[in-house]
Amino acid sequence: MANIEKRINSDGSTSYRVKIRLKGQTPESASFSRLTDAREWAKKTEAEMKAGRHFGISKRHTLAELLDRYEKSALPKLKSAETVKARLDWWRNIHGKNLLSDLTPDVIAKARDKLKDTPKQRGGGTRSAADVNRTLAALSSACSFAVKELGWLERNPMERVTKGSENKGRVRFLSDDELPAFLKACRESENQHLYLAVVLALTTGGRQSEVMGLRWPQIDLKRRTAMLGDTKNGDARALPLSGEAVALLQERAKVRSLEDDRLFPAKSGSKSPYIDLRAAFASALETAKITDFHWHDLRHTAASYLAMAGTSPLEIAKVLGHRTMAMVARYSHLSPGRVVELGDLLAERMGVA
Repeated sequence: MANIEKRINSDGSTSYRVKIRLKGQTPESASFSRLTDAREWAKKTEAEMKAGRHFGISKRHTLAELLDRYEKSALPKLKSAETVKARLDWWRNIHGKNLLSDLTPDVIAKARDKLKDTPKQRGGGTRSAADVNRTLAALSSACSFAVKELGWLERNPMERVTKGSENKGRVRFLSDDELPAFLKACRESENQHLYLAVVLALTTGGRQSEVMGLRWPQIDLKRRTAMLGDTKNGDARALPLSGEAVALLQERAKVRSLEDDRLFPAKSGSKSPYIDLRAAFASALETAKITDFHWHDLRHTAASYLAMAGTSPLEIAKVLGHRTMAMVARYSHLSPGRVVELGDLLAERMGVA
């Protein structure tokens, strides 16, 4: 029996999704821009299925064809398009010539296991569960596109493929002893940009790309905010400018370039959008005798100190730009003092203090 469903696509256009289910036959579906085409296909396909002459739409398209359509239509909208493209190319290389009907959960699972044993292109070594899962997620997105937009698949085969268990992620932050030592090393660095960049990272909790990519039009010294319009999760948010960061920005504003509105402009000829501070950062860590610390850990430090100050998870999420509480939960164990304070308040309220 054929069922035709009218749909409004993401671009505002109308399409018609046909689903045919016959007892003893594999369900078939397809999408059309015109209702008449949908009805004609439904009538013809249903007749062929009853006569045993229908081979299924998933047997007429290869994975490579799907990836081509997906990359052209959906990939340009993604911020991580280049990374996703590389992951899709991996699937194209091993199964691109295969028909979509052959892309079973078992086939995908075997490819997943093969990927686990494939050394990373950069630096070598084994791949992490997170890296494998992202490659699976890239294929899953393409298959969802085949189901929802093209009608080439009845169901996403990735729904029945198990993903690897990922690490919860480390939380490395500067201790009470490390923080002043590191700030002193940054302040005395020969690099004139390092101290301001580190202070901004510590006091705003911003990601490296957000802090280093700041431009003067984004900064409002009167309101003490830096507006971010294009963040990692796609939401606009304001970075708070506090303490010494304000004074440092005021001083830098006096000598800023009128030809370049970037706070941390890269050297001439560099492909990077901002200056490279890796060498200066590493030197400061060595001077302060701090080990196992990365730039992103400055963001962890900001979050950790907020948690230890008793800031609510919702407020921390607001400052850092996290969409889910799960991202903030990793810092909850850092504020035992706050838990005791809340326990005291509860006891007092109940009259058992």
